[in-house]
Amino acid sequence: MVEQHDVQLDTVFHALGDATRRTMLLQLAGGEQTVGQLAEPFAMSLAAASKHVKALENAGLIRREVRGRTHVCRLAPGPLASAHAWLSFYERFWTDRLDVLERLLREEDAGTSKEGHEP
Repeated sequence: MVEQHDVQLDTVFHALGDATRRTMLLQLAGGEQTVGQLAEPFAMSLAAASKHVKALENAGLIRREVRGRTHVCRLAPGPLASAHAWLSFYERFWTDRLDVLERLLREEDAGTSKEGHEP
């Protein structure tokens, strides 16, 4: 059985898997913007930008508010924290492995240095 948390992470990582959407999130980190403002740096229609916004919205990464005919978006960082927590496990995993590799390389360098100084 798939847990709700797993489905949420799948949706977040799917949304983050697109460079355009990551750029839109970066723009929103600076403050709220309209869909038109989010589309502006890209060669895309408002309809295409709206599809990206919808993917971000479905992942819970942004909130959209309709003000008259204008759709204003703002960052909702909660799901990013969940993704970061999931990735942190692997960060610890790789940090531990890299620490072991560093230790082994230092030991190897120390052994090579000793060999080079012996008559």
